[in-house]
Amino acid sequence: MPTDRQKRVARALTAAIPRAPFLDAEAIRAAARARHMRALSPDNAVWLATVAHIRHVHTDYDVLLDEGYDRDAARFFVLDAINAVLDRWGATRRLDAEADSDAPFAEDGMLDRAEGKDAGRS
Repeated sequence: MPTDRQKRVARALTAAIPRAPFLDAEAIRAAARARHMRALSPDNAVWLATVAHIRHVHTDYDVLLDEGYDRDAARFFVLDAINAVLDRWGATRRLDAEADSDAPFAEDGMLDRAEGKDAGRS
């Protein structure tokens, strides 16, 4: 039986990205329910998990990091690709370069832990 938090995360996911493919939605749901995301509201946990998932799975972000770009530069170069995926998935919001809403969490590696990545690379 799902917990109240699991139900709220599932509802937040459906509301935020209603057309996300099943496998992507499952990965995002799992990341949003992770222990280190519990202090966040379900909406914020889903948003951060969504951005991290898209960044690492659907863009060249990791390739750019491997090529020597720093995190901020790599994020700049994949911003449009992230927003394109969000648009395809019917997202209710977009990632804004001026107000990167996940920046406070990126510093401590929260987004990478959501994706199971090395905490030094968000």
